[in-house]
Amino acid sequence: MRGTQRLVAALLTVVVALLLQVTVFPHFAWNGVVPDLVLLAVIGAALVTDPRFATLLGFGAGLLLDLAPPADHAAGRWALALLVVGYVVGRLAHDHSAPQSGGGRPPYSLMLAAGAGGAFVGTSVFALSGVLLSDPAVGVGRLLEVVLTAVAYDTVAALVVLPVTVWIFTREPGPRPAQVTPRAPRRTPV
Repeated sequence: MRGTQRLVAALLTVVVALLLQVTVFPHFAWNGVVPDLVLLAVIGAALVTDPRFATLLGFGAGLLLDLAPPADHAAGRWALALLVVGYVVGRLAHDHSAPQSGGGRPPYSLMLAAGAGGAFVGTSVFALSGVLLSDPAVGVGRLLEVVLTAVAYDTVAALVVLPVTVWIFTREPGPRPAQVTPRAPRRTPV
């Protein structure tokens, strides 16, 4: 995927994930936690793009998530968390993976492992930055429960979100080549 197409795919993926996360999924909150679709979109992009792009995408997506209503925390916490996730998942996916066949799509097991690990890292960085900044949204006693709930919810959502995100970033846009079937030569009457 070329640069401009990759940017458009990233923008559309993050915006759709953000809109779903703040409008639809609050109705399915579990212990006050909703699945973090934006985090999963960053993880999916990190699996199939380079780590630098995933890091920048994580920062931008996190900043959008920080500023989107109903944000009740200090701005920059999700930007830091998703920046770290984009970098870590991108480095691990590209440094320790064997060459893959099938158009560069990672195996499903790697996607799920990256989804669970990335959710743990991102949620933990977000929660720990809240502790360091004395954010009153979640007390220290309930911090581990919230992190584990978020990781479980994100892992379940990763079953659908990561394959779709990976498909978006690995598909080849543009018109498909036309199938040309050879015609039998015309016979001219003699």
